[in-house]
Amino acid sequence: MDKTDPRIDAYIVKSADFAIPILSYLRDLVHAYCPDATETMKWSFPHFEYKGSILCNMASFKQHCSLGFWHGSRLSDPNNLLAVGEKASMGHLGRITKLGDLPDESALGDFIVQSMQLIDSGVKMQREPRPVNNKELEVPGYFIEAMTPEALATFNGFSYSQRKDYVEWIIEAKTEATRERRMATAVEWLEEGKIRHWKYAVK
Repeated sequence: MDKTDPRIDAYIVKSADFAIPILSYLRDLVHAYCPDATETMKWSFPHFEYKGSILCNMASFKQHCSLGFWHGSRLSDPNNLLAVGEKASMGHLGRITKLGDLPDESALGDFIVQSMQLIDSGVKMQREPRPVNNKELEVPGYFIEAMTPEALATFNGFSYSQRKDYVEWIIEAKTEATRERRMATAVEWLEEGKIRHWKYAVK
């Protein structure tokens, strides 16, 4: 079974020049430490899966790249290399602009192995409700993972009802394909600062 995805080849080639060696290195690293990893595209950026569960993802932007571990909050990190909480919206390794921004291979490899072990143990992604204006809105983990830093900043700045409009639109999708299309559109609109129903807003 071929564990690579040609869509990721295309994604890397189309990325900014600075990002190509970073994405290529991260891709090779995942496969080196997790030979059973398979590739796929979710929410318009590369993901790596292990035994049917998301292991990690990577993405490129105009001026930086990011790497996110699906179970990042559960990883042992004695050297405090991983971003946590709101800082993790930029990826668990922050803004990556060159290979030198990455921890050494052994540290990254350990995070990959730990992620595999968590999946082997049956750990599921936690969904934590976020308090907004004294109300709680449950935001799915996959929703946050799909956000770019710019989109997430816009989302966090919206009112409770504006955030709810987006979340309900995504979770009401009947199929995964529909959900992924909506996620991609949501990220695009949020990056542009648009509310869910921006087409009907009074100008």
